[in-house]
Amino acid sequence: MTAPAIDLDRLLKLRLLVARFGEMDVAKWWNTKGQLGRLGAAALRRGFPRTHRFAQARSVFAVAAHRCAEVFEPPGSVTLWRLPEAIEEEFDARWEHWLDNVGEWTTFFEKLDSLPGTDLTAILRAFEVVTDRDLEAYARLRRSAEGRAVPLPGLFSGTNDDVALLALGFARGEPSALAVPYARRAEA
Repeated sequence: MTAPAIDLDRLLKLRLLVARFGEMDVAKWWNTKGQLGRLGAAALRRGFPRTHRFAQARSVFAVAAHRCAEVFEPPGSVTLWRLPEAIEEEFDARWEHWLDNVGEWTTFFEKLDSLPGTDLTAILRAFEVVTDRDLEAYARLRRSAEGRAVPLPGLFSGTNDDVALLALGFARGEPSALAVPYARRAEA
């Protein structure tokens, strides 16, 4: 098995932060309210005492992916929620590792309960999942003319930089106005 081209732990953190940010009690992009916060933890802890945080994550990821596909799903492209099959398979395979080591994620999930502010770029920076270089690339991103999408320049190459931009691109959206970041696939 070859090493993934991207850091899967970082991808999980990016997805968690964007998923939490997009909930109804923050950016109002998808129809979950605090599912990745204390409310969701309280609701799922009894049924999943050890892994409730990851159950919360799975549910919000599914809702976010569905909502993004409703708003903008261009053919031959990738989004933060729909990466190339090889990456998604590695991500899914890594899930068991995360469940086996759930204690390593406790602090991250506790910080995720209540996000520090309403600026997604600042949040991603505060959680140390984006770099200054990522933020420089983000500064060049713009919403599409109809406002539903944020096209990334070039083709998706499956790097940490690409994934960070897919997450950062959500910051071009506004409260109650989701803009879906996407990149064209090389084989498209």
